[in-house]
Amino acid sequence: MKTLYFECYSGAAGDMLMAALLELHDNQQDFLAELNAAGIPGVTVSSDSSVKCGIKGTQIRVAFNGREENEDHPAHERHGHHHHEHSHKSYHDIDHLIGRLNVSDTVKKNAVEIYRLIAEAESHVHGVQVNQIHFHELGDMDAVADIVGVCMLMEKLAPDLVLASPVNTGSGHVKCAHGLLPVPAPATAYLLQNIPIYNTQIVGELCSPIGELCTPTGAALLKYFVKKFCQMPLISASKTGYGMGKKDFAAANCVRAFLGETDTREEVVELVCNLDDMTPEAVSFARQILLDEGALDVYTIPIGMKKSRAGICLICMCNTSDKDKMISLVFRHTATLGIREYTARRYTLQKEMSEVQTQFGPVRVKTSFGFGVKKSKPEYEDIARIAREKKKPFEDIMQDVLRETMRQ
Repeated sequence: MKTLYFECYSGAAGDMLMAALLELHDNQQDFLAELNAAGIPGVTVSSDSSVKCGIKGTQIRVAFNGREENEDHPAHERHGHHHHEHSHKSYHDIDHLIGRLNVSDTVKKNAVEIYRLIAEAESHVHGVQVNQIHFHELGDMDAVADIVGVCMLMEKLAPDLVLASPVNTGSGHVKCAHGLLPVPAPATAYLLQNIPIYNTQIVGELCSPIGELCTPTGAALLKYFVKKFCQMPLISASKTGYGMGKKDFAAANCVRAFLGETDTREEVVELVCNLDDMTPEAVSFARQILLDEGALDVYTIPIGMKKSRAGICLICMCNTSDKDKMISLVFRHTATLGIREYTARRYTLQKEMSEVQTQFGPVRVKTSFGFGVKKSKPEYEDIARIAREKKKPFEDIMQDVLRETMRQ
């Protein structure tokens, strides 16, 4: 499975994520030309080669009306405010701006949803509605460029699965428009909820705390694209990218990205037995017990046995770690006197559950993806419930929901 893995030991900022992804792209200059032609007002994006602790990587530079930010991502440039000033843009302004860009509909959709995450975080922190949040114009245009650039690169690289390490937030305090705030800053902390984070021991110049490593933009990008935060899986990496920050620390200040193939095979055990002296009810009861206790699947096949007796072949598929427990349960709840064991390799698609709004109300939809395949299917229980409530055929409800799901 084509997998992208972000290593966030130096946190994550929008320009660092874009730079790391840019190094995975075959033609960096062509991409930058495409990004600059996207139509972000007043913005010019360029890249430089950068060396941190002897490691060569790429650093992104974003200029707005010819002016660049002086630091990596100062919090006062990133954090939204609810003050109405001429140098601030509202969330509605950003939504409108992104909708007019010369990029694909997928990039627009992803960029708007990522910015929505940031606006919701700022809304929560300041205690105001999302439509009252305003962003500093210079920092905002820089963030728009970072977000749109990352979305464009994600579309071009098209990984089946995106993973990331736990995120280093940095340490100390960060200066913002409201004063000194602890790291991670409140909006970043809100975005990082349910994501594994830790506080670094790395120090900056003169052994001072290094401050903010993970910015709101970086946190929102990770939250949106990453399916799981974990240690690096077994991956055969074909490309590695280094996205450099602007500050220098004792450790290399960069996000590292790996693009390659992960092996989704897993070893499973099939426990098989033949049954000819159990009632269907007893077999059904045993099957449900096995599933409740953690079997991956339990199914039966009708067979003909010796002396021409009709029988049932029961197959229990389970993880290798559950084998002994399942053997004991099969002996306890069936009439078999012997069990055959087979070891198999199983390939699985990644799965995620979402909820869509339909004319019948919310319906859960399971999406499976990987190996260049993506498929979605409404949950049976939800369709069955609606069919019973509306007194309509199951298949009619299923087709109606599928049509609505495709439109959305």
